[in-house]
Amino acid sequence: GGGDLGELGHGDAQRQSQPKKVEAFAGQRVVAVSAGRSHCLALTADGAIWSWGDGDFGQLGHGDKQNQLLPKKVEALAGQRVLAVSAGPIHSLAITADGAVWSWGSGSFGRLGHGDEQQQLLPKKVETFAGQRVVAVSAGVEHSLALTADGAVWSWGRGDDGRLGHGDGQRQLLPKKVEAFAGQRVVAVSAGGVHSIAITADGAVWSWGDGYYGKLGHGDEQSQLQPKKVEAFADRRVVAVSAGCLHSLAITADG
Repeated sequence: GGGDLGELGHGDAQRQSQPKKVEAFAGQRVVAVSAGRSHCLALTADGAIWSWGDGDFGQLGHGDKQNQLLPKKVEALAGQRVLAVSAGPIHSLAITADGAVWSWGSGSFGRLGHGDEQQQLLPKKVETFAGQRVVAVSAGVEHSLALTADGAVWSWGRGDDGRLGHGDGQRQLLPKKVEAFAGQRVVAVSAGGVHSIAITADGAVWSWGDGYYGKLGHGDEQSQLQPKKVEAFADRRVVAVSAGCLHSLAITADG
C-alpha cells in the first residue's frame, strides 16, 4: 500500500505494490494488527504494543508527534499486558489484561472517552470503565465502541447520524451504555466511518448510524438512531462483522 508517512514499517516512504514482510519483527511473534488511516498498531505475544507511521495527532503513543518509519514499542504501556488494539484514522485504543481501556491520539468529538476533547500523546486509561472488564474495542473515524464482559455495548465520541446508538445525534465525551441492548448479550462490535455494527449472542446482526449507500443493510438508505436488527440474516448465525467507511461485511457460521 501507500507508504508516504512510514505506515508500512519498512524504514522508508516507498509504496509497496505487493506484500512485504516487516523485518522489524524478526524474532518476535505478532498476534494482532490494526491499520488506521496512515498509522498501524501491532501486538506481540509478550503483550507489547508497537506503532508506526503518522504521528501528527499523537496516535502512535510515544509522547510526541513524530512520524515513525519503523515499528516502535509503546513504552508507556511497558509492564502492562495488552490483549487487543484498534487503530482509527487519528486515534488508537487498547485493552490491557486487567480489562482496562486505554486511548490516545486526537480527542476531538470526545472519541478518546476522557470527558474532554484534548489530544493525548501517551496512552491514558479511560476511567469510566473502572470496575468493568472490557473485552473488545473498536475505533471508528470519530467515535469508539467497547464491549464489556457482561455483554453490554458502550459508545462515545461524535454522535451525528445516530452512530452512537443512543437515540439522538449528541456527542458523548465519556463512554455511555447503549441501552437499546438491555436484555441482550452482545458478543462483537465494529465501528465504521459514521455507522456501527454489533452481533448478539443469538447470531443476529444489529446496525445503526448513517444509512447512506445502504451500509446498514436494512434495504434502504435511512439513518438509524438506535440499533436495528438486520432481517436479511434471520435464518443465519453471524460470527464476525466489519464496518467500513461506506460498506459493511459479515461472516456466517457456515463460512
